[in-house]
Amino acid sequence: MSVTVVHLLRHGKVQNPGDILYGRLPGYRLAASGRAMATGVAEYLTGSDITYLAASSLQRAQETAAPIAGAFGVPIVTDDRIIEAANEFEGVAFGLNGATLARPGNLLKLRDPLRPSWGEPYLDIAHRMLGAIYTAVQAADGHQAVLVSHQLPIVTARRYLNGQRLWHDPRRRSCMVASLTSLSFTDGVFTGSTYAEPVRHIAAVNDLDVETLVTPPSVAASDPTEQVR
Repeated sequence: MSVTVVHLLRHGKVQNPGDILYGRLPGYRLAASGRAMATGVAEYLTGSDITYLAASSLQRAQETAAPIAGAFGVPIVTDDRIIEAANEFEGVAFGLNGATLARPGNLLKLRDPLRPSWGEPYLDIAHRMLGAIYTAVQAADGHQAVLVSHQLPIVTARRYLNGQRLWHDPRRRSCMVASLTSLSFTDGVFTGSTYAEPVRHIAAVNDLDVETLVTPPSVAASDPTEQVR
């Protein structure tokens, strides 16, 4: 019997003082706290049997994967089947408020939340993620793999595998920055998933790009389903 675990790791906190919905835009790197998160996840995985590591081509994913590559001596495979979901609001300073949603062009984009109409269809996301996940299952057969991806693709893949509907309330996602969604497979068959936030103690805020970090107690004690872009 072969048991394989594929860890879906959301990238660390991004330097984004303008609160831009950056999507697939280039140039968005990890903040200082994000780099600390990446290092912390690599330390958390110490002792794990990681034999395969992949990340999307986006800078934040590659930077999150780097400490794991160094810790386990495995190369980073760039796989854009696990890239961020396409989104028509990309590049916009986006907030879900009345002024934003009342703009005629935005209302048209939001006409069908079940598909969704503003971006890549959930089913397309699920299918490409599953392709990358099963590649990892084969590559790491009997061992463990890490795929560094993004919030919506990870949530969509987990919901698909667990037999849940793909459309959902984004405010209720359990996929914080630098969280791990771990998928278990026995002889290539999915058997369940677990979720962990190993570096939740690190401040997930729009921090200055400095190496000294302060973690406010209020952040460490926040709701685990609260999302930070």
